[in-house]
Amino acid sequence: MLKYVFLGLFIAVMILVGIISRKKIQNVQDFFLGGRKMGPWLSAFAYGTTYFSAVIFIGYAGKTGWGFGISATFIGIGNALLGSLLAWLVLAKRTRRMTHELGAATMPEFFEKRYNSKAMKIATALIIFVFLVPYSASVYQGLAYLFETTFGVPFIYCMAAMALLTGIYLLLGGYVATALNDFIQGIIMLIGVAFMIFFILSNPAVGGLSGGLQKLSRIPGDGPGLVSLFSAQPMNLLGLIVLTSLGTWGLPQMVHKFYAIKDDAAVKRGTVISTVFALIIAGGAYFVGAFGRLFLNNTMPVGANGKANADMVIPMVLEKAMPDALIGIIVILVLSASMSTLSSLVLVSSSAISLDLVKGTLFPNMKKENVMLLMRALCALFVICSFMVAVTPNSILALMSFSWGTVAGAFLAPFLYGLYWKGTTKIGAWAGFISGFAVSLAGAVIYKMDAGTAPNIGAVAMVVSLVVVPVVSLLTARMPQKKTSKVSDNVAGQKLELEA
Repeated sequence: MLKYVFLGLFIAVMILVGIISRKKIQNVQDFFLGGRKMGPWLSAFAYGTTYFSAVIFIGYAGKTGWGFGISATFIGIGNALLGSLLAWLVLAKRTRRMTHELGAATMPEFFEKRYNSKAMKIATALIIFVFLVPYSASVYQGLAYLFETTFGVPFIYCMAAMALLTGIYLLLGGYVATALNDFIQGIIMLIGVAFMIFFILSNPAVGGLSGGLQKLSRIPGDGPGLVSLFSAQPMNLLGLIVLTSLGTWGLPQMVHKFYAIKDDAAVKRGTVISTVFALIIAGGAYFVGAFGRLFLNNTMPVGANGKANADMVIPMVLEKAMPDALIGIIVILVLSASMSTLSSLVLVSSSAISLDLVKGTLFPNMKKENVMLLMRALCALFVICSFMVAVTPNSILALMSFSWGTVAGAFLAPFLYGLYWKGTTKIGAWAGFISGFAVSLAGAVIYKMDAGTAPNIGAVAMVVSLVVVPVVSLLTARMPQKKTSKVSDNVAGQKLELEA
């Protein structure tokens, strides 16, 4: 009964926060950015809980831990140092300041004003809405596997319930509700990971850290590689680190957190909080994933289609390792991680169409009340689209890698260079945008969304774009100063500074 009590309390709190937050929503900026008044703790926890979802606990930890062993922990360390610490140090202050100066509330709007290109704004908005759907679907799948194992509820009903819950509390309170819930969910995640590490390591199947390492080393064939800090597949491991760490720099749902933070002092504190949070959550998840083989007798679970399914590893491990009285906390852990990610995805995707495409391009005189109504309707549409993709059998790892690779491959380089280098030209930005997008899309088609190659394709897409943007920018003329000044003229009383 404790599982149901914990679940009921969690859902009640989420909806209550949404109802309370509704009173603070006066306009579109409040709904999307929380009035740009978010403090360090709310911003850091919003960043961390958006970063880590059911994908890391169910899809990535199980599959990478099975394949790489202990060396998979380096992915979590990379997430903390490159995906959190360095991302905050490099992006947070600059993003907050430039989006204020440009008057940009979204990534598509930033591209339009930085590069004086409405076409780039439209293309960005469409890519966000379309290609974040697979990532959202992967989160629903991860949740559904866990709930099906824990509660015995059919897979499809679990996903439908999660989609409904996401829609309810997000439609009520927007980013304010999301940030408050993220803080609550972050605390639950920290407690849950601590319990998960303790009970998995202390379980007789593992026998403590040293005992677990000895048992892994004795697994026929793969044993020595599973306990080595240096993976037998270094390029594949590097691809995962690059995709899951550097990829956050170009994802609109992650960068969005820097738009909303209130001041530079909050950025400094948020940097530390976010890094520690990432180290505990990601490091813990990948570390315990390495011991999955010991609980399952070195036999990969088989799905309903009769094929091996790595996405079922962690749900089965948790069912065996955790006491019934505490499994509810782990369920809430994964649910917390997922709901925060889903709400951010839905919010960013709906704004891309409503704010950037419809009001920003097609109907600039659209009333604020109608924009709010449209944004809420698009939130619901995005949830429905994600649910429809989720019910189609696909590896969680493949869905997430394809989504991150495509979106970050297209946006990372134009965004990063646009923040720091005034020599970045419109043509250079377009070249990086198209090359990263094309590499990811072509790789997905050629390799048929293969989970083994998807992370490497996404990593290559980002690297290609990072190289193409400066090369093409140096070969083309700089943006005319008069066009750049037009952007500045739209920001009353402020001067746009593009120098590093």
